[in-house]
Amino acid sequence: MEVRRAFDILPSQLAKYPKSDCLAAKVNGEWQKMSTQQVSEAANQVSLGLRQLGIGKDDKVAIISMNRPEWMLADFGISQLGAVSVPMYPSITVEDYKYIFTDAGVKAVFVSDKSLYAKVKEATASLPEVQHIFTFDKIEGAQHFAELLAMGRKGNVADLEPLKAAVQPDDLMTIIYTSGTTGNPKGVMLSHDNLLSNCRNSQPSVRVTKDDTALSFLPLCHIFERMVTYLYMINGVSIYYAESMELIADNLREVKPQIFTTVPRLLEKVYDKIVAKGHDLEGVKKNLFFWALDLGLKFDTQKNQGFVYNTQLALANKLIFNKWREALGGNLKCIVSGGGALQPRLARVFWAAGIPVMEGYGLTETSPVIAVSGFERANNYIGAVGPVIQNTEVKIAADGEILTKSPSVMKGYYNKPELTKEVIDADGWFHTGDIGEFVNGRFLKITDRKKEMFKTSGGKYIAPQVIENKLKESPLIEQAMVVGADQKFPSALVVPSFDELKNWCKRHEVPFSSNEEMIKNPKIVDMYDELVKGYNQSFAQWEQVKKVCLMPHLWTVETGEMTPTMKVKRKAITENNRELIESLYHQNAVR
Repeated sequence: MEVRRAFDILPSQLAKYPKSDCLAAKVNGEWQKMSTQQVSEAANQVSLGLRQLGIGKDDKVAIISMNRPEWMLADFGISQLGAVSVPMYPSITVEDYKYIFTDAGVKAVFVSDKSLYAKVKEATASLPEVQHIFTFDKIEGAQHFAELLAMGRKGNVADLEPLKAAVQPDDLMTIIYTSGTTGNPKGVMLSHDNLLSNCRNSQPSVRVTKDDTALSFLPLCHIFERMVTYLYMINGVSIYYAESMELIADNLREVKPQIFTTVPRLLEKVYDKIVAKGHDLEGVKKNLFFWALDLGLKFDTQKNQGFVYNTQLALANKLIFNKWREALGGNLKCIVSGGGALQPRLARVFWAAGIPVMEGYGLTETSPVIAVSGFERANNYIGAVGPVIQNTEVKIAADGEILTKSPSVMKGYYNKPELTKEVIDADGWFHTGDIGEFVNGRFLKITDRKKEMFKTSGGKYIAPQVIENKLKESPLIEQAMVVGADQKFPSALVVPSFDELKNWCKRHEVPFSSNEEMIKNPKIVDMYDELVKGYNQSFAQWEQVKKVCLMPHLWTVETGEMTPTMKVKRKAITENNRELIESLYHQNAVR
């Protein structure tokens, strides 16, 4: 069966690869599995239940939940009616929910738990258009998901056929609100074909089979995990949902997946934990660990480094890296990383350890993949985001901006035609806002965001992301933001990785008190200054960070300084620290 609409995935999987564990999640400590047949039946019940409530074609239904099977049941159930799903992050504010509910004209909402139910009730208190809120967890006084399924079971599945038949591949399927770093979020309109064409065109790079299992923990409300989930299901991959971010390590050992998707920061934390354990070793074991790590940091996918290196690496894999693979379940074919720049050192070490890392690139507006590295060395260039996927055009504009054209480019921004015209030109090219180049004629490399580049008072352009990503290669730096627009030189606000800083203090016999006190400690300030000076060697004179200001607390979504996709909100951080930043440029300023 040809998959032309998202909900075609279920009958297709049922016909080709019927699974006993299509979707699985932990309930009361046990993995509860749903077969393809059960998923299909439950999706039909969602459709019939919503239909009884008056939900039909083009109506908007929100989903706000962490990853769990019910998320996908709601997604398929909505799309079978020709209705439009509006997924949202569980972490955003009540004000954000209210704005999106109003802008999209949401009529019904699915939420997972008690805290989200309370937020949604508050957001919808003055919105009579939102008529139904269903909860995945049982909550006193709330309509439970099981009630909707029960309503659906009273309906006739045959009644869905004409409704499904009326849905065309180019019909609007979902509106995903992107968490802009400034202003209100924009609703990206994606059709069935936008996402499914992206699945088809990414398929040759992500070679999964019906015998594979995936662990899912990146938010399904993000286009990356949503598209990959469809790709998994089209190919008969079983999907297990992690219990929480804190329990990913345990779930990896239990599920033993062949693949999972991640964002760079999670991979960095895995790496940092492994290195921290290496520091705790003693004697020969410690020397062996760091010998293997040093070998890994020299790995190059594009270069055969000869008999001696290859022999040493094979030994390192037997003695050290085999334990890394076991910690990640022991069966990984590859890890797919997206949503931000992956530090080259991480890619090198994981590749050396026999764990290929595929870095990809795209945007919500492109459904999302534009380019992705392969898990074959020939198609993987460390530091780049891979070859452009098939049936996708990319060109670099005169100012360095990446432009793309493909069937995966969005229909536009919901209710914002003028904004759509700003990013999709008359010839159909989508302007990504990213600056990039091709390496070796085929590997796309991202260098910065066009809007985030700034000029110093000397007229030199600074690309902050490049510098920030270099600084964050240090395990001692959690977050960094480069400032200095219209100033003589760039400076950096740096949030230390306080766990790693505690380890450093222990090794150097520096008593650790509070975060606030430690960032003022002269030994620590000097250490970070020297650290930054070392990284400055990678940059031209005018790009080098001259002053560093250590920050006592993480920037988070809750403080309004990070987007839900963990990108820095430069405007908010600048506003919150305006005096501090100005002080960096006063001659006698005290840091």
